[in-house]
Amino acid sequence: RFEFCEPSFVTGNCLEISPDCTQYDRVYCGAGVQKEHEDYMKNLLKVGGILVMPLEEKLTKITRTGPSAWETKKILAVSFAPLIQPNHADSGKSRLVHLPPVAVRSLQDLARIAIRGTIKKIIHQETMSKNGNGLKNPPRFKRRRVRRRRMETIVFLDKEVFASRISNPSDDNNNSEDVEDERREEEESKPSELKPDPPVNFLREKVLSLPLPDPLKYYLLYYREK
Repeated sequence: RFEFCEPSFVTGNCLEISPDCTQYDRVYCGAGVQKEHEDYMKNLLKVGGILVMPLEEKLTKITRTGPSAWETKKILAVSFAPLIQPNHADSGKSRLVHLPPVAVRSLQDLARIAIRGTIKKIIHQETMSKNGNGLKNPPRFKRRRVRRRRMETIVFLDKEVFASRISNPSDDNNNSEDVEDERREEEESKPSELKPDPPVNFLREKVLSLPLPDPLKYYLLYYREK
């Protein structure tokens, strides 16, 4: 669903990173940084980059606003174990940690991303046009039914009182219509017993329908450098 590079993992002490490594947009440190290593960590950032690290018992957000300008914000009080200091007792030299270089995507990979993006856009437009602005089942407005009540009439005749009920000739027809409407609404409100259809991978179907060789289709569906 998303186009992004796969992560790379490097084992080593972050205080022994090679000085010729690239600078980064985002850096997070999950251990307490001593005050003397603050500038070292900040120099890992590009201009506009953000560093989040525990510094002096405070989770600190540092934004590099210029070549030699930083903006610091204390977020909250935390307690982290401190960074492990480099150990030079074995050989007397530090073991430099070489981070992976920034790799430019190949033309083949970029073409694959562009083709997939175009197919996704076409599928989205087709879905919107079929469902009407993306609404699969537009809400239905129920017709308000008017309940008709029978008219009761009291007739006074001399000193006697007669209670009688005068029915409207159209009541019988209206009652039958109300019963029919209620039955129809109940049938519509009952949940469908059919199982929902499994989700359809429109991108896969679209790619498989293209007049291309099978290896190229599978490459467009999924690709990972070995």
